[in-house]
Amino acid sequence: MKLWNLDGTLKQSFEGHRNAVRSVAFSPDGEFILSGSSDDTIKLWNLDGSLKQSFEGNTMGCSSVAFSPDGKFILTGAKETVKLWTLDGTLNQSFECGFDGVYSVAFSPNRKFVLTGGRRIVKLWNLDGTLKQSFEGITDGEGNANGVFLLALSSDGKFILTGSSDIPKLWNLDGTLKQLFKVNTGWLPSGAFSPDGKFIITGGGTPKLWNLDGTLKQSFDGHNANVTSVAFSPDGKYILTGSRDKTAKLWRPFWEILNPKNTYVLSADQMKEYDIQEGIEWGKIW
Repeated sequence: MKLWNLDGTLKQSFEGHRNAVRSVAFSPDGEFILSGSSDDTIKLWNLDGSLKQSFEGNTMGCSSVAFSPDGKFILTGAKETVKLWTLDGTLNQSFECGFDGVYSVAFSPNRKFVLTGGRRIVKLWNLDGTLKQSFEGITDGEGNANGVFLLALSSDGKFILTGSSDIPKLWNLDGTLKQLFKVNTGWLPSGAFSPDGKFIITGGGTPKLWNLDGTLKQSFDGHNANVTSVAFSPDGKYILTGSRDKTAKLWRPFWEILNPKNTYVLSADQMKEYDIQEGIEWGKIW
């Protein structure tokens, strides 16, 4: 596992897992990194590469990890069980997902609920382990066997984004479908909401930025293989994409996304705020 500076230089390596690292997450305060591996362990790291805590007890590898919004708890998903832990390694609660399995996990922004993505079904849980809501029809056609790897909640907690190998879908919390997104063909294991909840980025064959009503805002061409991971920076100014072409790319959306008035006139203060140099082409790799 590696931590990089935005200029592409390596900042830190993290060594300790004995098999592939399948999921990573930053703590909300940016002080720690959580990693889940196929070696059946979850590890909490300091940014200097030293190990802070190991979480034992997951079998058959760890498919997904997440921090709670306040950074006090973590979620880990493996095989058919999701577990809620405190940072000192104490197990607080288990969520039994059954035969549908566990492919992805997420917290609600208010930390009152837990989301789990299985082979065909997404489930919303109370923190005491009781089931609150199931979301059926997540995958269609051949996507049924591939699992829900794309699972995210909007920052206001009103919407859920899901996806497998088919069309990403936006849901209301009551389980009703709100919107479909017509992405290009390609395995779709990744997607994310912008920090302000106004936009969605999806991976797959070509990363795409969407409005919540399903209209396409921007495509990001440059990868030579499927994009398996996407993320917004916490301030929403950058988009990071990782691909099976063995590259990660840092992007800047078009100015119209950052400037709702669409004036495209940059003041000196705006140039300074967004670190913009003369001649920059919006939507290109930075």
